[in-house]
Amino acid sequence: MTTPSRGETPGPAEHRVPAAGQDRLTHLDDAGAARMVDVSGKDVTARTARASGRVLVSPRVVELLRGQGVPKGDALATARIAGIMGAKRTPDLIPLCHPLSVSGVKLDLSVADDAVEITAAVRTTDRTGVEMEALTAVTVAALTVIDMVKAVDKGAVITDVRVEEKTGGKSGDWSRA
Repeated sequence: MTTPSRGETPGPAEHRVPAAGQDRLTHLDDAGAARMVDVSGKDVTARTARASGRVLVSPRVVELLRGQGVPKGDALATARIAGIMGAKRTPDLIPLCHPLSVSGVKLDLSVADDAVEITAAVRTTDRTGVEMEALTAVTVAALTVIDMVKAVDKGAVITDVRVEEKTGGKSGDWSRA
């Protein structure tokens, strides 16, 4: 079993108790106040993260996405661009997230029988990882899918948003698989 590093959520089979030496949250000071972690002493290294999520949609939305499209326009292309923009704007949305030099974002959307499946891969060479950027890319893309299909399906649901893997950094590589 791989133990997730600080800031990563354990998988369902893994314990949720911090590992030895990780018994406090890094974004809190000794008084419990929020702070941005100082990463100036960390090495600049190549880092990647991949996240995924799904938007559960009605059979009618699936039919439209596979055919003539939804009334608002090209839902998948719009969601792809929105997800890329979301990754780049992550520190504007997540208060204690460091601004990073995002080197690349790849966003894939596919239409399954009951959902739009979304995967984001983000790359950087920086002092901290890009897990939050990958999660933000997936989430913003999912929100955009809902915006694009809401005229046809008001009950669409975002689900299963999670980090699938990350590479680089002091804590090394991690994979959900």
